[in-house]
Amino acid sequence: MRTVQLVIVGQGPAGLSAALYTCRAGIETVLAGLKPKIDGDYEIDNYFGFAETVTGAQLMDQGRRGVAWFGAEFVNERVLGIHFGDDGSYEVKTETRHYKACAVLLATGVSRSKPAIPGLDELEGKGVSYCVSCDGFFYRGKQVLVLGEGVYAASQALELTTYTPHVAICTHGKKPSITPEFMEKLKTANIPVLENKIERLEGAKGLERAVFADGSAFEAFGLFVAMGEASSSDFAWTLGLEREGNSIKVDLEQKTNIPGIFAAGDCVGRFKQISVAVGEGALAGRAIISYVKEKCPKQPA
Repeated sequence: MRTVQLVIVGQGPAGLSAALYTCRAGIETVLAGLKPKIDGDYEIDNYFGFAETVTGAQLMDQGRRGVAWFGAEFVNERVLGIHFGDDGSYEVKTETRHYKACAVLLATGVSRSKPAIPGLDELEGKGVSYCVSCDGFFYRGKQVLVLGEGVYAASQALELTTYTPHVAICTHGKKPSITPEFMEKLKTANIPVLENKIERLEGAKGLERAVFADGSAFEAFGLFVAMGEASSSDFAWTLGLEREGNSIKVDLEQKTNIPGIFAAGDCVGRFKQISVAVGEGALAGRAIISYVKEKCPKQPA
């Protein structure tokens, strides 16, 4: 596990903007995550400083080059989990790396929507969960199902084996996108990957089974939703961050209710514009500099 001062989760406008400030202030900064949706052929014709239309890819490339010049480190891997360390720090896991960070900035964009499965909303808190580290304990020795098709689902399924050996993954009809490395880990842990689509969830006082589209049923007392990649909402559940709907609640300095955890960009639920995300990233960067220099200043070489 490598110790750094700051991990920024998300390589979009908010994350890059914050990194400009933290790197210039000498804060060791790691930007982790995959390229954001904006980093493509999206045409942007209302961004300050550009008289002509610019694509998202062009804008993001300029942003990355500027941040890299100031010394930021880019890790182009999915972030799979963020947990509390034993000494007030935070442990951030990507697909192949493990960091111990003094501070974390969540700049992950908009949280994904929940799958439209009958019974899902009704059984939230009664078998349906979005946080293994929060609720896995309550399913010790029981059969549980992880809903998801990618590496994040695989990571959550493997974490669940801490509590129960009876774990399976359901891709909800999607083709699995789990890497060979994680597929091998699932095989070793005896975790099957089911490609069935869930028709509905059933249970009298709590979840008892998932009924598939072909009419078959799978007994499960816990269902952990982990579709796509880990989002701001997933990290908020794990860390106990205050939320307003699916958005993370922050103050005027982009601070959350947990010291050392900051959030900026679309994940905080304000006006979803690049210029707003850039401004929030700058505010977060300034607040992070003060926090890190007080809590864990970099030791001289």
